Amino acid sequence: MPATFRTTRLVEFGDTDMAGIVHFAQFFRYMEAAEHQMLRSLGLSITIDWKGEKIGFPRVAASCDYLRPARFDEELTINVKVSKLGRSSVTYSFEFFKEEELIARGQITAVFCRVDGEGKMESCEMPPQVRAKLE
Repeated sequence: MPATFRTTRLVEFGDTDMAGIVHFAQFFRYMEAAEHQMLRSLGLSITIDWKGEKIGFPRVAASCDYLRPARFDEELTINVKVSKLGRSSVTYSFEFFKEEELIARGQITAVFCRVDGEGKMESCEMPPQVRAKLE
């Protein structure tokens, strides 16, 4: 599996709830944005044209455990790594840090799918070139 990819995210005011704490749902957006940045760093994208077919990575599972709060204007460091690579699926693990303190950890599993012109999806085996970049 590739080394850990690291990115940062500044907590914006709109990310917080009435208590001034990052709303739990924002962590899923943070994970998705970090995943996209990691894929771009590998020369990939969340959608791919592959041999004339549109390919996507729809999510089939997502979770997040919250250990400490994050607040407006704090900078978070997000570590992303591929924790499992299946025939047609990939599972990413995420760790969120505020300075050196682990404040949350999450996971997303996505499946490699063909998408037809009507939006119908069918899982398919990940091409070797894509797999090699994620390994």
